[in-house]
Amino acid sequence: MKNVSIKISLFINYFIFAILLNSVGIVILKSLENYHVDEIEASTLEWFKDLPIALVSFLVASFLPRIGYKKAILSGLLISFIGCLGMYYGNSFWSAKLLFAAIGVSFALVKVSVYTLIGIITETKRDHNSLMSIIEGVFMIGIASAYFLFPAFNYDNDPDAWLRVYLLLAVFIIVSFLLLFFTRFEEGNEIPGVNLLDDVKQMMLLCTKMLVIVFVGSAFLFVMVEQGVMTWLPTFYKRVLQLPPNVSIMMSSVFAMSLAIGRIGAGILSKRIPWVYILIVCISIAVLMVAFILPKTLNVEVQEIQNITDIPWIGYAFPLIGLCLAPIYPLINSAVLSALPKKLHSPMTGLIVVFSALGGTTGSTIVGWLFKNVGAQQAFYYTIIPMILLLLTLLVLHKLTRNNVD
Repeated sequence: MKNVSIKISLFINYFIFAILLNSVGIVILKSLENYHVDEIEASTLEWFKDLPIALVSFLVASFLPRIGYKKAILSGLLISFIGCLGMYYGNSFWSAKLLFAAIGVSFALVKVSVYTLIGIITETKRDHNSLMSIIEGVFMIGIASAYFLFPAFNYDNDPDAWLRVYLLLAVFIIVSFLLLFFTRFEEGNEIPGVNLLDDVKQMMLLCTKMLVIVFVGSAFLFVMVEQGVMTWLPTFYKRVLQLPPNVSIMMSSVFAMSLAIGRIGAGILSKRIPWVYILIVCISIAVLMVAFILPKTLNVEVQEIQNITDIPWIGYAFPLIGLCLAPIYPLINSAVLSALPKKLHSPMTGLIVVFSALGGTTGSTIVGWLFKNVGAQQAFYYTIIPMILLLLTLLVLHKLTRNNVD
């Protein structure tokens, strides 16, 4: 397989950051229990994670081709290493904020680098669609792993035991650092402009293109839904189904695994079926699941539950919405990147990361507000609104990119 060593390196690094980045829902649950903050204050962890992602992505995306993608990823790994140690020894809500700020800065460097490298190591639009979906699928497997990794370190008689997971993650980061350090690959030599000032100009000019405007709206809406559900699902299970904390966290892995399966599956299907047809079907089914499956989950009679196997089958149904949401993000990203020259992939990825971060923060904050003010039973119903808006924006996006698809 061509570029196999590069792909393996990207998979491993993306897997590590998936665990780090998307543990925010778990840390929110632990912050409510251990640090005694309320739902709205706990949701600020999303801001500490996503605002650095947005800011750093905007500031450095145009410069990374000059700096080097490998150096950027290695720098991100070191920053996250420091953040993990800070969380273990700090053991406070403030150290959690600093942890996610460090992860946010790191992930901005990593995601812009990975997305740009996908464009460098693929040759056709459909290869780009496929690799993008598979890498995002690996990312979701990392998220699912987090939902089992954290409970393994959680003990009812020791409220601080869960922090030891950050020592293990620090070891993972060092191993990932060494693997990447000794991996050789060609990073490409195309840069946005003739100098740094022109790089920034090229990125700003992208913001004036109708294709880009519609795309960032689509990405914003999708991440609003995905991150809102993912962040608050552990709390949903604990409050609505009265599950123990460990079981609530592990049940959230069903959503993450469905996202992983959906994205890897989309990577296979997108080689044969145009992306817009896949997404129209997926969003339509997702809306129907919120409208008809979620109420059945709320009405289920729950007996005493000690482990994940005690949960009624309907309890597993709602998280399977991830199968339908999964293909959206990688396929719209690939559709837009494939429609642009490779020299614009880095600045365009910067915009992707910025608006994804803002969408994730907005979604998590809105769902947190809904959990507090309308109740955990009703909060997820409101995701139907951005999903319908997303379907409309995707139809416009397809019209703008159809001459570049296939």
